[in-house]
Amino acid sequence: MRNFDELSEREILALAISSEEEDGRIYADFAELLRNDYPASARVFTEMAAEEGEHRRWLIDLYVERFGNHITLVRRQDVRGFVARKPIWQSSALGVDVMRKQAAAMEAEAANFYRQAAARSTDAAVRKLLGDLAEAEEGHEHTADLLMEQNVPASVQQSEEDAERRMFVLRVIQPGLAGLMDGSVSTLAPVFAAVFATQNSWDAFLIGLAASIGAGISMGFAEALSDNGSLTGRGAPWIRGAICGLMTTAGGIGHTLPFLIPNFRTAVAVAIAVVIAELGVISWIRWKYMDTSPLAAAFQVGVGGLLVFATGILIGNG
Repeated sequence: MRNFDELSEREILALAISSEEEDGRIYADFAELLRNDYPASARVFTEMAAEEGEHRRWLIDLYVERFGNHITLVRRQDVRGFVARKPIWQSSALGVDVMRKQAAAMEAEAANFYRQAAARSTDAAVRKLLGDLAEAEEGHEHTADLLMEQNVPASVQQSEEDAERRMFVLRVIQPGLAGLMDGSVSTLAPVFAAVFATQNSWDAFLIGLAASIGAGISMGFAEALSDNGSLTGRGAPWIRGAICGLMTTAGGIGHTLPFLIPNFRTAVAVAIAVVIAELGVISWIRWKYMDTSPLAAAFQVGVGGLLVFATGILIGNG
């Protein structure tokens, strides 16, 4: 890698050309990712990609005029201090708001680059073009706002936000909630049956640990294999499966860990408190994301938890 102040004017122009091409392709990738669910926002990024393409043509014309037809390949990652762009294909889960913020950051970085490059240039034509590009990039924030107003009015923005929230619920909340409920409720019976049958905290811990991990693996595979997401829009199956499996394990581990306490009565009391907290969290998530009233959510979760808990106690004492 080389320092920026070591670059010649030819290398600076080559770097600017490759940077404009990369930014334009990132905006085009944003547009492609948003095309189905957020067509208005996709049009914004398509227009921003077209502007980056126009800037690249200006730079190429000046480069060819000054240095000939062969354009040296100089990339951001070749220059020390430049922030490398993360490939969009590795970030397909980005939300529309994250994309907009990333675009604003990209424009600010580009403007700063052109200002520094213009300050180092001794050629009048090069200095003028770099200065113009710095102003253009600084104005892109205003351009982006204008494009948003033209293509994404308030009503469309609201519908896009609603769609993003629905996808978040489908892809993250639902599998996570299913796992948390299964882990928290289904492991109550074996854990408390074991603890009341053996009167031994360590035995209860081992049984709870095995039940939690086993349920997590089972639920994770069941979620991943139930739907590939191609028709329902629920996202990548293995991501959903991982979320569901981890939350299932977490739900069971929560009221299993207290049985590391050697004193039997203390461990049971702490475990019951943890169970109440888990059921409260589940009720809050159902109210927050699943449009369930607080009382209905608490009643449904509480009754289910109470029935399973009572089953465990009856079996343990029986």
